[in-house]
Amino acid sequence: MFEVFSRSYYLGRLYVTPTDRDHAIMHSDQHERINEAVYTTGDGIESLETPLVMKLQSQHFAVHGDESVPANTLALPESLLEGSEIRNPPSLREVFLARRERARQLLEFASGWEPPGVETADRDGPEPDDGYPGVGT
Repeated sequence: MFEVFSRSYYLGRLYVTPTDRDHAIMHSDQHERINEAVYTTGDGIESLETPLVMKLQSQHFAVHGDESVPANTLALPESLLEGSEIRNPPSLREVFLARRERARQLLEFASGWEPPGVETADRDGPEPDDGYPGVGT
């Protein structure tokens, strides 16, 4: 579903469609698999409910899981779709998925969020150069 694009992002293609919810959502099983493959470190018990951080065109947003969304679909609030080039949803679009360190930076900036169990020293560590297995599933 996603492949390595840069040190900060993966690139994938999802159907983008509107939702009446106030935040972005995708199918909960896919959300959990991607979260586990990209955001977990393997150290202890980690939540798989951490929002994914995605980017469509120039907008970043947090994505939560929801069983009501079809697989391979990203449902965005109307407010996010208004500024996009999407005119006839659902529309297959390239979507960027922030890698763990980039997502952490964006979430901290947006809301002061910090994942549980992360020491201050860990935030400045190097980002891995290799891809995460299982992201393409």
